[in-house]
Formats: sequence, C-alpha cells, structure tokens
Amino acid sequence: MNKPAAAIVVDEMPPARRSLRIAVVTETWPPEVNGVAVTVARTVEGLRARGHDLQLVRPRQTHGDAAGDPQSMQEVLLRGLPIPRYPHLRMGLPATGALVSLWAHKRPDVVHVATEGPLGWSALQAARRLRLPVTTDFRTNFHAYSRHYGMGWLYKPIASYLRRFHNRAGCTMVPTESLRSELQAAGFQRTLVVARGVDTQRFTPLLRSDALRSSWGAGPGDTVVLHVGRLAPEKNLDTLLLAFEAMRRQSSSVRLVLVGDGPLRDELRARCPDVIFAGLRSGVDLATHYASGDLFLFPSLTETFGNVTPEALASGLPVLAYDYAAAAQLVKTGVNGACVPYGDRATFVHQALAWAEDLVTARAMGAAARETALGLDWERVVRQVEAAFLSVMLQHQVRGLSSTLTAGWSAP
Repeated sequence: MNKPAAAIVVDEMPPARRSLRIAVVTETWPPEVNGVAVTVARTVEGLRARGHDLQLVRPRQTHGDAAGDPQSMQEVLLRGLPIPRYPHLRMGLPATGALVSLWAHKRPDVVHVATEGPLGWSALQAARRLRLPVTTDFRTNFHAYSRHYGMGWLYKPIASYLRRFHNRAGCTMVPTESLRSELQAAGFQRTLVVARGVDTQRFTPLLRSDALRSSWGAGPGDTVVLHVGRLAPEKNLDTLLLAFEAMRRQSSSVRLVLVGDGPLRDELRARCPDVIFAGLRSGVDLATHYASGDLFLFPSLTETFGNVTPEALASGLPVLAYDYAAAAQLVKTGVNGACVPYGDRATFVHQALAWAEDLVTARAMGAAARETALGLDWERVVRQVEAAFLSVMLQHQVRGLSSTLTAGWSAP
C-alpha cells in the first residue's frame, strides 16, 4: 500500500514583483540618433519587458509624427521646436498644465524625467503639484558645452539650473562613479550610479562588410580609423584630425571615417578632403559601419558616459579615449584599447601613432574588446533602474506619512 505523500511546507513564498505605472518624459527619442535617445529607448523597452505599464511623454518630432500602438505603450505627443544648430533634433515646450491634467486623470506611481529641457522642467513642476515621486537622469554636460560655443559665461548659470533641476528629484541617476563625485562636489544631491548596457547582438564583428570598406577605398590590408558622434565643437575633433594626420604620415593606407553630422561638417570637409563622411547612420546600418572599421578614436572631453565606447568595443574595435566616463570603466590599456590622461592631446596623438606603427597588435585587441562588451547586460541595468524607482517611491511614502503624523500631532 502506497504511503500518503508528505505535506510540502513552505516557510516563505517569494514576493510577487509589483507592476508599476511609470511615466517617462524625454525630449529625444528614436529615430533621432544620439546616445540619450538610444539609452532611454532601451530602458523603456526593458521596463516593459518586466511587466511595467509605461507612458511615454515626448515632443512631436515631425508634422506627421503619430503615437505608436496604444496596446503596447501609451505615447503622449506634445509640441516641440528644433534645437538651434541641430535641426534634426527637437526640444519640448513648456507643458505643465497639460501634464497636471494628464496625471491627475491617471496617476503614475513614479515620474522619470530623462532630459533637462523645458518639457522636463514642466514634468518636475507637474509632479510636484500632484505630489508624485520623481527620478531624473543626468545625461548631457550642457554646462560644459557652453565653453565650446563661445559662451563660457553661461557655464555657471547653466550649472546652477541643472543643480536646481535635479535636486527637485528623489534621485538622479548618473552613469559613472566619477561623474557622481563631480556632481556631488558641485552641490547635486541624492545621486545614484546606474550603469549602461550595450546590445551585443546588434553591435557585433559579424557585420563586417568588405563591400562597405571597398566603398571607403580600404582594401583587406588597409586600416580604417572610425569615429562616431556629432560633428560639433564639444567633441574635440581637432585632436582626432591631428591623430589621423600623424597616422597617415606613418602609413598612407590609413583611412578616417566619420559617422555622424553636425555644424562642423562643412568646415571639416574643406579642411580634410581625404576623410570619408558617412553621415548619420542608425540600426543595422550603424552597426555595420562600426564592424567595418579597425580602430576607434574618441577624443571627446565632454561626455557623461559616451555610448559609442561600449558600441565600438562590442563591434570588436580597440578604443583610444581619454581616461574618464565610459572609457575609464571599460578600456584597459594594452588589453582592449588605450586610455590616456584627460585632456593630454600630445599623448592621445602619440598613442594613435603607436597603433599606426604596430597595426597587428592594435587589431589583435579587438577580441578582448568584444569580450569586455559581452559583460554589459541591459537586463542588469534595467533592474537597477527598477530598484531606484521602488526606493524613491518608498521614501516618498515615508515622507508623506511623516507629514501626516506631524500635522495630526500639531492639530488643536
């Protein structure tokens, strides 16, 4: 006779993960091509995959721009204007009243503000009126940019605005510990390091294209130096050109490909007719351009992170960059690229020249670059963002309860 099965005793069931209603406010979104748009889109995608209810608030990008399928995500499109000198990008206009009405009707659990423009400020104001918990991202060094456009006098006012903006939030997410330390020294409060990931299935050496390289005039034995980013003063492109010119003197087979667009395009084309200007690229096309290069040179001094660094590494390219932002975290000199002291132009150019003199060693670092990128999982990043939301929501509830109790004790 069979014995009855022993009872299964469960001491503690795993807690159910709560689905959150999250409003994300951003002034840039794909198909716009920039690191902020890419990062925000991947974060939203990851949060949706984890079962959260997302509402995306953004400017209308074109006259015919329409919201996506409401069954997958609610999109709220508001008015916007082109950003001066970047007509392909837009910024939102003030919309505090519209956001108050929107969120009073359907309250989000948390509001996440990804950009610091007029629409982002409106979101902070609306959330404050409705007593909603708020988190923000610090993604762009706008105050540092002012020095590259002949408006250095704006540095302090812009920095003051950014500090006031982010200190209204329960938490400001930053991509690196070094940036967190810099912001804390400048008076920013409640900062939290949340790393960034890279899509290693999209950015892969497998997309290398001999046909694309041939269109650049590069044969199998030639070296293609790649740069991806805005063609703008804040990207320190003079240093890139100096490095390329030094490499070219060492080997006439070196090619420089610039992927991106911006206000310096015509000036750079006139100065360097031998450079290949690939223009704006996105999706698989962008990934193919990465994979078809050999070396990645990134001389920018104004990044908060620099998404192009992990994208290049994932594509199997050794990276030469200054020792800060993403490069300080990810690039190991002599292993998967090289980091040089911040702002040291001479050493940057010297290292590029060393690669030109020993291309075999430089190219060999590509495999290690790919291995580095394989550890940058977007799922882990999204879990960090989710945890930040829950923490800020809890702190918000505690403050609300404390205020209620204080008011009760002080009542006659």
